[in-house]
Amino acid sequence: MIRRRIPSGLRTRLLLALLLTSAATLGVTAGVVLLSPLSDRLRQQSAVNLRAAVQASRPEFEESLREDDFAVRRAAEELRQRTDGRVLVIGAVRPDDFRYDTNPGAPRQGATRVALRALRTRVTTTDLLGDDVRIGVRLFEPKRGVVGVLVVERRLTEVATAVDQVLNALLAAGAAGLLVAVALAVALSSTLLRRLGRLRVAVLRITEEGVVDAPLQHDDGRDEVGDLARAFGRMQEELRRQEAARRSFVATASHELRTPLTMLQGTMELLEEDLRDGRVDIADAQSQVALARRELLRLSSLAGELLDLSRLDASVPLRSEAVELGELGRAVAAEFALRAADREVELDVEPPPRPCWSRGDPDAIARVVRILLDNALRYGPRGEPVRLRTGCADGVARVDVADDGPGVHPAERELIFERFQRGRTAGAEGGFGLGLAIGRELARRMDGSLALVGEDGPGTRFRLELPVAESALEPATRPGERPAALSP
Repeated sequence: MIRRRIPSGLRTRLLLALLLTSAATLGVTAGVVLLSPLSDRLRQQSAVNLRAAVQASRPEFEESLREDDFAVRRAAEELRQRTDGRVLVIGAVRPDDFRYDTNPGAPRQGATRVALRALRTRVTTTDLLGDDVRIGVRLFEPKRGVVGVLVVERRLTEVATAVDQVLNALLAAGAAGLLVAVALAVALSSTLLRRLGRLRVAVLRITEEGVVDAPLQHDDGRDEVGDLARAFGRMQEELRRQEAARRSFVATASHELRTPLTMLQGTMELLEEDLRDGRVDIADAQSQVALARRELLRLSSLAGELLDLSRLDASVPLRSEAVELGELGRAVAAEFALRAADREVELDVEPPPRPCWSRGDPDAIARVVRILLDNALRYGPRGEPVRLRTGCADGVARVDVADDGPGVHPAERELIFERFQRGRTAGAEGGFGLGLAIGRELARRMDGSLALVGEDGPGTRFRLELPVAESALEPATRPGERPAALSP
């Protein structure tokens, strides 16, 4: 039973990550706003503004002092309305000589202190203590000089109000930001987990049920999850291909093994029956033994090819040595001399005009040449020659094997290199469809190639191409010496 529930750990982590990110961002913003001297800057700015307003009203107060107390009162009330502060006009002779006070019932010690400082320093004085600010400026008359001090004091309640408003706005923004973060986290995690869930279901079907053909939802996302889905799709396609190859391999191998085993079983039963009845026909017994021997050779060949395939699939490393192709071709052709004579076929071996050194594994190269000669003798007509050519040109070492057989159908020129695939011209004497697949894989492992060349039609010519050895100072095989690895 496939479990479709997706663990919630990823959703929780995504939610916490977005919430922590939002909270950290808001915390840093609040710290910059609140922990910095915002209140001090606002107080300083309010004091500067009040100082400018007091200095701007000084000519009006100097003019009112030359008139009467009513003019002083009028100027003080106007300044109070503009600054929303307490306005005091103090005489210059005695500090307790208050000409006018817009709030006479309030304490006057602070105003007196600022007035005395302004008289002593002879400059406009600013006294800022907490939320209380006092500005003192001297008043002049042309003939009498300093005639008084104008003092304006005010409580900066708007600063605290502004700070509270900023804090409230930050809190509201933080709450809204956290809500948005939660919504985004839920939406993002739901979409992400839904896409991952489809992958998980497909993986579980493959791992738990062995369903290679499990349907997979297509994911067009241009992100890591989309890349993962596409990579999984490629893996699934490769698994499907390998599973199809495995099933084909098992079916074909079973069929190929069953045929010779059935014939061997029948032959042995007939021989046993003849021997039990005491009526042995020597000629018939020899024919049955020859048939059994032929089937045993087929089984031995199939076992060898299956072993080669298993080694290739296991990626057993090959050697990389300098190999002289002319001598190797002659040595391998000598192995097929008796078989060619039985088929009245001449093996035409043409060596290169000068030594042709390639780089590769001597055993593997000899194995490929054997496969090509075996195919040529198997499918070529009796009495017609088989040609083997070796040579080097354009930085490539070549081995060509050609026959005058029926050739390969154009639609099968690449198919014959697949495992257990034989051309339509292969008769009952055909192999198992493994030789060319083994030969091409061996060539590829040596950085070479094996292909069918030439025009379509009668006759077949295969070409093995290998890289030319850069140096042949210490070749693994030398002309005139039979390679140790070229045993049949």
